[in-house]
Amino acid sequence: MGYTVYVIQSEVDKRLYKGMTEHIDIRLHEHNSGRNFSTSPFRPWKLVYTKEFNDSIEARNWEKYLKSGKGREMLKKLLMVL
Repeated sequence: MGYTVYVIQSEVDKRLYKGMTEHIDIRLHEHNSGRNFSTSPFRPWKLVYTKEFNDSIEARNWEKYLKSGKGREMLKKLLMVL
C-alpha cells in the first residue's frame, strides 16, 4: 500500500495544511467533516498538492520538508503557478 503526502488549502482564509495518509479520499473527507480538531474551524478544504510514496519513512521525510521553511517556499512558488 502507498502513502500520500498532501497539502490542503482552506477556502475560508487560504491557509495550508500538510499531512500524510494511506487513504487520501477518506482523509480529505475527515478534514471537511470536522473530524480533525486543528482543521475543523477552517472548513471547507480543497486538495492542492499530492505526492505518492511506497515507503512511509520517505513520505514522512517529504512531509517534514514541506513543513520546513524551504518546503513552504517551494509550495508557495508551486501554488502561484497553478
